[in-house]
Amino acid sequence: MPIPQKQIYTESDYYALPEDVRAELIDGQIYYQAAPSRVHQEILNAVNNMIYNYLKSKGGSCKVYPAPFAVKLYEDRKTIVEPDISVICDYGKLTDKGCTGAPDWIIEVVSPGNSSHDYIRKLNLYADAGVREYWIVNPMKQTIFVYHLEETKFEAAAYTFQDKIKVNIYEDLWIDFQEIIL
Repeated sequence: MPIPQKQIYTESDYYALPEDVRAELIDGQIYYQAAPSRVHQEILNAVNNMIYNYLKSKGGSCKVYPAPFAVKLYEDRKTIVEPDISVICDYGKLTDKGCTGAPDWIIEVVSPGNSSHDYIRKLNLYADAGVREYWIVNPMKQTIFVYHLEETKFEAAAYTFQDKIKVNIYEDLWIDFQEIIL
């Protein structure tokens, strides 16, 4: 009896999905996502606005994009993710479809049904792709895991919603989770 073969999906398959379908393509497999909760969206909006206001005040070359925003991590692998927040500092990575290459900073807000996706699969994927900093925000546990993924400075730290957290890739940006009113 032959072993059933998994279907391998492509970038074309991903972009052919209906616009109202939330999904990611990771190593040729489609992972469907449920609509985010109200709390998820409040955290995403608050943190995105803090980052946007900081970047605007500095006038630098970085841009922040909230989901849905397609990030094609590799040229040669069938992987397109939609991080909750992506910060890209290299305009050469921006395309009409989103970003090609690793963003400098990614933030994922955990949903009840996808925690292993963010904590394991995406952590490894982002580290491998060259993302410099990765934050996992868990509204249910009110925790934030911060990973500095640069090869010469790999670090991991845990925080709570009572903390003000220093962003590693900037000299003077802090995200104060006490300011987020849920």
